[in-house]
Amino acid sequence: MANEIRSNPLKNKVQQLHLGSASLLLSLLTLSAPVAAAPLHETPDDIIVNGQGLPSPAGTPAYGMTIIAHDRLVNSPSGRIETVLTDVAGFQQFRRSDSRSANPSAQGATLRALGGNASSRTLVLLDGVPVADPFFGYIPFDSLVPDRLSDIRITRGSGAGAFGAGAVAGTIELTSANRRDLPRFSASAFYGSHDAREVSAAITPDVGGGFVSVSGRWDRGDGFHTTPPSQRVAATARAAYESWSTGLRAVAPVSDIIELQARALIFRDERTLRFKGADNSSEGQDASIRLVSRGPWAVDALAYLQMRDFSNVVISSTSFRKTLDQRSTPSTGLGGKIELRPPVGENHELRIGGDIRHGDGQTNEDAFNGGTGLLTEHRHAGGAQTTAGMFIEDDWTIGSLILTGGVRADHWSIADGFTRKISAAGVATTTSFANRRDWAFSGRAGALLKLSDGLTLRGAGYTGFRLPTLNELYRTFSVFPVTTQANALLDPEKLKGVEIGAEVRPVAGVIFAATAFYNRLDNAIANVTIGTNLRRRDNVNAIVAKGIELNANMNLTDVSLSASYAYSHSVVDAPGQAFDGLRPSQSARHAASATLAWNPAFGAGVSTTLRYVGKQYEDDLQTDALPDALTLDAVAHVPLGGGFTLVARGENLFDRKVITRNQGGSMDYGTPRTLWIGLRFKG
Repeated sequence: MANEIRSNPLKNKVQQLHLGSASLLLSLLTLSAPVAAAPLHETPDDIIVNGQGLPSPAGTPAYGMTIIAHDRLVNSPSGRIETVLTDVAGFQQFRRSDSRSANPSAQGATLRALGGNASSRTLVLLDGVPVADPFFGYIPFDSLVPDRLSDIRITRGSGAGAFGAGAVAGTIELTSANRRDLPRFSASAFYGSHDAREVSAAITPDVGGGFVSVSGRWDRGDGFHTTPPSQRVAATARAAYESWSTGLRAVAPVSDIIELQARALIFRDERTLRFKGADNSSEGQDASIRLVSRGPWAVDALAYLQMRDFSNVVISSTSFRKTLDQRSTPSTGLGGKIELRPPVGENHELRIGGDIRHGDGQTNEDAFNGGTGLLTEHRHAGGAQTTAGMFIEDDWTIGSLILTGGVRADHWSIADGFTRKISAAGVATTTSFANRRDWAFSGRAGALLKLSDGLTLRGAGYTGFRLPTLNELYRTFSVFPVTTQANALLDPEKLKGVEIGAEVRPVAGVIFAATAFYNRLDNAIANVTIGTNLRRRDNVNAIVAKGIELNANMNLTDVSLSASYAYSHSVVDAPGQAFDGLRPSQSARHAASATLAWNPAFGAGVSTTLRYVGKQYEDDLQTDALPDALTLDAVAHVPLGGGFTLVARGENLFDRKVITRNQGGSMDYGTPRTLWIGLRFKG
């Protein structure tokens, strides 16, 4: 069998494409660097190393933008990025679980109730690099450590800039911590409920005119029972987890205007879900290099490589035997971009560029008879997809008015798709799918009008598209008792939307913002019920989402308050179907978050976060409900001197039962009350 996998023509073609793409990306980086760039050892002492990309254009706020600052990231009660992101009402994963108790493949990111399946409809970038898994499309949240980040910028509207293909439900941009946010040495250690432990450390020395940061994090826990007491059996297991990640980041000035940035990340995560032996793991090795020039001709060029793998064991909920061993799902992501900002005058900011993104992968699975435990079938499925695009955007400032607009042209291809099944007797059945390719065009335009120091109006319209993932195209899966079939004929999703908003600043330190939006996602990919306990991934006519988003921020001396609320009236437009007019699965009408913090001058602090998510449904027919949930989190810190800080954290302090899955009454719970105590050190 191993020989059959190695001889698959997909791999040979992919290797050829990798070599060609790598050469192209290297050429782009080389061309973007001036010939007269100074050697590192000749760097002047007064050069300021930024460690980031080019600044956001003036018109970016026209599309609606929320920023989560560094202080909030490092003072999260859970210590997890996906929890912090729920500060922005409307952010959701496919399920309500975090990366300690969710199946990683269900951790797609989406905004504005445009969900319905586990793939990400929101583009997530780390230092400009897409981070979604090349095969599944999920986000490896466990590898994104808050302490390593400077801030997060969330734009809810569809995007058209670099890597804009895939941003049908907005963009989440994570920026690595710069020198200002990184002490020379930092470390933390926490102990929590369920024998949980979390240890992290980072060392960031100055090297020449730049810096190098080496960081690591390890955490584990015995976990909690996701299964309700009435459904527990002898085979029931706690949601135990263990993960680690190691990151390396180097930033070096090449000249007084040019900076080179390199980043590498290795991570692994292991979890147990519901039953003994139902173990999964995910791992990755990522690397990227970026060149930023802040001269008259500003340049932002990068290239990246990702190697990922995922495994998963499914245990029968009746016989408690292994029914599926998804032994490995190796995948590779490769891509890069170049963006140029020519000098076109004080009132213009022009951006021209291109990008390429390739992903390939396949799943290797063994199926077993749940009753006898005997092997029934070997399964392999996979393919490759590539998107290459060009974009141009311009921001024009006319007094108190800023106009912004941009267009993208993308050529996409889906190739080498196959499924292969080998029976226990060795009889093989292989299906190959026709290659597909086409062009997609998208764009956006917006306006920002500052009427006074206290009032700003904005409006925007946009289009976007997303290719189906390799998982959606080729891999069938089961979550007892429901089987969901793949669909190799899925078409790309296409979004068009408009929004208007206003921002009011009545007094210094107080901001109120409101947005009304209408989004229509045509050809939306959903898990559609086609029979008893049987679903299939299909393109439905559309998902239509309209609603309002409210945000408030107050910073008055030692007290701050941030609050966010989203009402999303999202329905499926599917004439003639039983689910026409119903909500997309896993989509709530109401979501809200509010954080109240007290940070006095002597360095101590406390904050509490109240979160609410409305009723959702597990399925497209709205037969299995997930009740609404209200939770309270808190974190407090007290300086001890000598660089040490005592920190106490609490999650779900009221110990609410948050139902994260409900399939015919078979349920899972989310995180119960979890308490932490620990120390931080900075020196």
